[in-house]
Amino acid sequence: MLDPDSQLMLKFKSGDTISFEKLVKKYKEKIVNVIYQFIGDKEEAEDLAIEVFLRVYRARKRYKPRAKFTTWLYKIAANLCLNEIRKKARFQTVSLSESIPSEAEEKLMLIEKIANSSPSPQDILEEKERNTLIRKAIDSLPAKQRIAIILQIYEGLSYKEISKILNCSVKSVERRLYRARTNLKEKLAPYLKGEKYNGGF
Repeated sequence: MLDPDSQLMLKFKSGDTISFEKLVKKYKEKIVNVIYQFIGDKEEAEDLAIEVFLRVYRARKRYKPRAKFTTWLYKIAANLCLNEIRKKARFQTVSLSESIPSEAEEKLMLIEKIANSSPSPQDILEEKERNTLIRKAIDSLPAKQRIAIILQIYEGLSYKEISKILNCSVKSVERRLYRARTNLKEKLAPYLKGEKYNGGF
């Protein structure tokens, strides 16, 4: 049975523009957020999100619901992000302090430790330093590892869903995420060494 979003896309394929507007309204912010986490520039993320939906619009006649609509949509966004990264010599930083799901796995325990309901000036300074370390660590990951981590952390996607989006095997996704966690752990090791830490990437 088709998911409701795929049904909306099929209606759009048949000429129902209202269905397309519903999909844009439902997913625009999510797509902006995913792109932003990857490239670190809000205005550019908004521009690229428009390009994602333009591609959806242009592909309507060719659309076939072989997977969930969201998988197809994220695949378009992921490819656009990877293409953008290839054009740039340097990556912009990504904020890990925004839009993190409450159900995030143990990889986010470090980030959760940073939160403090009543921070002192010293706490604020330390938080800024820690966030900078985390941003630099994520920022330095190879593009494919980086987008796999973002899709898992921010969107909570399964290995299978990520494999469809990145057009690779589940084993390949597992390897990318393992390498990403290993790289993050190594880069953050000097910081983690000085504190008690029960979680891990």
